Amino acid sequence: MISKKISLNLLVIAAFVFAIQGFTACNSTPKKATEETKVEKSAEIFIGLQLWSVKDDMNKDVAGTLAAVGEMGYKFVETAGYGDGKIYGLDPLEFKSLCEKNGLKFLGAHTGQAVPAKENWDETMAWWDTCIAAHKAAGVKWIVQPFMDKVGYESLEGIKRYSEYFNAVGEKCNAAGIRFGYHNHDAEFTTEFDGKPVYDWMLELTDPEKVMFQLDLYWIDHGGKVATDYFAKYPGRFELYHIKDEKELGESGKMDFKPAFEQRAKSGAEYGIVEVERYNFEPIESCKKSLEYLKTQDYVDFY
Repeated sequence: MISKKISLNLLVIAAFVFAIQGFTACNSTPKKATEETKVEKSAEIFIGLQLWSVKDDMNKDVAGTLAAVGEMGYKFVETAGYGDGKIYGLDPLEFKSLCEKNGLKFLGAHTGQAVPAKENWDETMAWWDTCIAAHKAAGVKWIVQPFMDKVGYESLEGIKRYSEYFNAVGEKCNAAGIRFGYHNHDAEFTTEFDGKPVYDWMLELTDPEKVMFQLDLYWIDHGGKVATDYFAKYPGRFELYHIKDEKELGESGKMDFKPAFEQRAKSGAEYGIVEVERYNFEPIESCKKSLEYLKTQDYVDFY
């Protein structure tokens, strides 16, 4: 009897131990899988680089710089080197091929012309025709003008001229299957006409079908405005984000990108592009550190 009781007790103990081990395994496996998924997910974020960030490197060695950008883990580039039908001095298809060789898509470009006087309108529109054709050949999705001259900041009439001009350029881009947009700095928020910032006037005077906006998250903050306030007032108008800090992303400790990312659906943003304009390190290294920072942020949801 004693022997049977001992055997029975041993079986009970064994079953209990087995159950505990099973419970532990069931609860630890999902945690491990979640951690692995998080690492894999963060490594594959679909983020681009504005090549103005490495402008000096691009001027010295286009091929070598694109290789370095691709190796960092960026997925696409936005250029800032158009002139006379060429991209950084290369045929558009040649430049596109060089990007793809390094695992990069060539999706967008920064370029443009100041608003023309009436007598120069046709000449400026001809410049745009050549520009748009070059970028269409390379299959880009957008062209963004990243500036206005003083005309856009001196009077309401001036911003009206720019808005009409941008509508005309946007119509040309639409015909080529390309989106046209405008990239802000801080002056659009600090300059006002009739109590309304230049940026608001632009949003209201441009046709949403022809002109979208690439919101620079650093410059709107620097201009004293809140990005999410604009999402609420002008939903869907901000098809691109420029993700920027004083230097490398996360370096200043002042920029809170999370709210803009959490309201990305309301903003209309489809792509996020890193831009670094000042540096603690060599530009290539600063761009690498900026992407590494984004990979650690759970709110980043561009895939």
